[in-house]
Amino acid sequence: MNDGVLLIGSGGHASVLLDILIEHKVSVFGYVSPLPAANQKLFSDLHWYKSDEDILLFDKLTIKLVNGIGSIPGNTLRADFYNKHKKLGYSFATLVSKDASVSKYATLEEGVQVMRGAMIQTGTNVGDNTIVNTGSIVDHDCSLGSNNHIAPGTAISGQVTSKANVHFGTGSSVIQSINLNENVVIGAGVTITKDVDKNTICYPARIFTKVIK
Repeated sequence: MNDGVLLIGSGGHASVLLDILIEHKVSVFGYVSPLPAANQKLFSDLHWYKSDEDILLFDKLTIKLVNGIGSIPGNTLRADFYNKHKKLGYSFATLVSKDASVSKYATLEEGVQVMRGAMIQTGTNVGDNTIVNTGSIVDHDCSLGSNNHIAPGTAISGQVTSKANVHFGTGSSVIQSINLNENVVIGAGVTITKDVDKNTICYPARIFTKVIK
């Protein structure tokens, strides 16, 4: 990232990434978003580019993109942007917060983002454009697919495999040696104890309370 980066997005996820870029003293040429940054104090020193077409002004050989588009279930905007600009020849920066712990024997593919307090253990491979969010744990020898989102507080035990486009909801957990097929959504707080087929949503338990007078 010696030649600098261009940040995509201006919302909460982009703000967290910008904080990490500043932490690493990376040169940020600006941010690209149709809307102004929500956190004006943080973004105040950056040039605002209002269209994706502005990205084409930058030499793809001397700049990397930082995908600050957030990831939510059912929304493919983040993955679509990544795939489109990879085809155009752009590269994406891989970011790891200084407050994260990543084994030197783990592998992070292109565009992976590891936030504060996250832990990734030895032998794990994290697929491209995947977010390992705040305080999440990925234990040993896991294989996580592309465009995954491991939301804050998730705990993934050893030897778990996920395919593309899997969302691990906030505070969810997956026991060891589980296989998750593509396009799976694990709801917040859900514990996964068996393999999950593709295109499946795993809902948390619903608790209904009736007040008896």
